[in-house]
Parts: sequence; C-alpha cells; structure tokens
Amino acid sequence: MDRAQKEKVVEELGQIFESSGVVVVAHYAGLTVAEMQDLRARMREAEGSVRVAKNRLAKIALQGKPNESIAELLTGMTVLAYSEDPTAAARVMDKYAKDNQKLEILGGAMGETALDAAGVKAVADMPSREELIASIVGCIGAPASNIAGAIGAPASNIASILSTIEERAEAA
Repeated sequence: MDRAQKEKVVEELGQIFESSGVVVVAHYAGLTVAEMQDLRARMREAEGSVRVAKNRLAKIALQGKPNESIAELLTGMTVLAYSEDPTAAARVMDKYAKDNQKLEILGGAMGETALDAAGVKAVADMPSREELIASIVGCIGAPASNIAGAIGAPASNIASILSTIEERAEAA
C-alpha cells in the first residue's frame, strides 16, 4: 500500500469516526471468511458496516476526533463496526459475539463517550430509534383514541338499544 492509498484510508476512517452514531471495536482472530461475510451481511441488514483496517492507520484517523480515546483498543486483529443509528452496530455485534465465541468485543465509542465491553452491551440493550418513536407515538395517540372511544360509546349504546327494541317488536 503506497502513501496515497494510506492517506485515502485514513481519510475514510476519519469520516467513519466523525459521522457514526456508534463505533464498536472487537477482536476477530479465528473467524473464517464465511463467518466474517455473515457478520458483514447482518450488519448491512441493520444499516451498518464492518471495516477491517490497520490499527496504525485507524489511530492516525482518530487523532483530533471526539472519540480519540478508543485508540487504546486498537491492538491485535481488530474489526470496526459502525452505524448511524446509535444502537444498530452494538446490537448486531453483541448478538454475533454471543453466537460466535471467536469475536470478542473490546469496547467502542458513542459520540464523545468511550465505551467498554459492558457499555457496548448496555447500548445494545437500548431500544432503537424507531422503537422509541413508536412508543412515543403510542403514548401520544392513546389519549386521543380513548376520547374517540368515549365519544363514540353513547352512540353505539343507543344503536344497540334501538336494535334490541326493533328485534323485540318484530318478534311480537
């Protein structure tokens, strides 16, 4: 890899570190090519990505970034998983690490906050942005549906009473 290629990789990694909602760092020693492809596919489904890069270049890319403190995690055979959604990459990596003992989560970063392995687990257990929005909409919509039900209830009660009276009249 020549100098221009290295500079390009450093620039790409810098953009990843700046724009990602979460970055997870893990050791992947012992993973087969098929297992790594499976991890990449799972991450793509969650709208995230996986990147293997030279630790030295990743450390250079981290210089001056808000999550610079994760540079100490970059030792050995490391893989970076990242996503814009603050929980997606952590969730996929946590689940994959449970299924495959060869993947060991070291930590990561969420914005300026450095995470250890337990922190990544905690982020993975958080609800996603879509789940939070759905629960908020449900909370907002519940009173409106209760009001609509209360307003509509007397009319439906009157309708059922009238139909009962009509049935009795026809039977007589």
